Amino acid sequence: MKKLLVGLLAAWAAHAVAAPTCPQFVPNAQFPVLTNAKMAPKTHLLCYSDFAVLHSGITHGPLWSAEHLTRAHLGDAKEQVRTNKFYEESALPAGDGATLADYKRSGFDRGHMSPAGDRWNGEAMAESFTLANMVPQNRDNNEHLWAHIESAVRKIAVKNDEAYVLTGPMFAGRELHTIGANRVFVPTQLFKLVYVPSTKTAFAIVVDNVATDRYDVKTVHELEAMSGMRFPGIPEALKDQRIGGLKGV
Repeated sequence: MKKLLVGLLAAWAAHAVAAPTCPQFVPNAQFPVLTNAKMAPKTHLLCYSDFAVLHSGITHGPLWSAEHLTRAHLGDAKEQVRTNKFYEESALPAGDGATLADYKRSGFDRGHMSPAGDRWNGEAMAESFTLANMVPQNRDNNEHLWAHIESAVRKIAVKNDEAYVLTGPMFAGRELHTIGANRVFVPTQLFKLVYVPSTKTAFAIVVDNVATDRYDVKTVHELEAMSGMRFPGIPEALKDQRIGGLKGV
């Protein structure tokens, strides 16, 4: 019995050491907290070389992605070539992730949450095309408004030396649209939360997942109420800030 207990403890310790952890991508090393209990089961934290994703086996996609953008890394990112090699995430339990077939002829883009344009080396670029980093996104939205928002956020990070960015989908309403045999949830909205430590600025951009040229600026507290998530890494004193808008969008 004693040997069995020792063996179990050793196995648990090995698992604990092997468990992924990547607090460097979230502000003040504090991950978002799910306050919507329905989304909590079947979640897996996936740590990549320069971003992290909390994946849901319920929605079959990311609930949030996290990046720490720096001026130096974004300078390197300009030299990277987009691979466009989307792939199914083998690190997830069977049936939890989306498949390439789910998106085929769905009418939706495979929309990056951590953008390919932010990736600063070849490994990170390749990793960004995991389907664990994708949500079904309106094609016009992805190619136009959302691309402009991503670009504007990069400019903010370069101007201020760094920025922490949290991006994710939101699902509003009782009847949600899904795609594919795995019933991948289609977001009703997308958000991008930006925190700039040097200027003590924090704000969120929210966009409907439709063809549109409109975005809404939200406070962090407003996003917390909408998203079913809390962002403890953002200082509470900044959570009611509202900026005027994104220059160039």
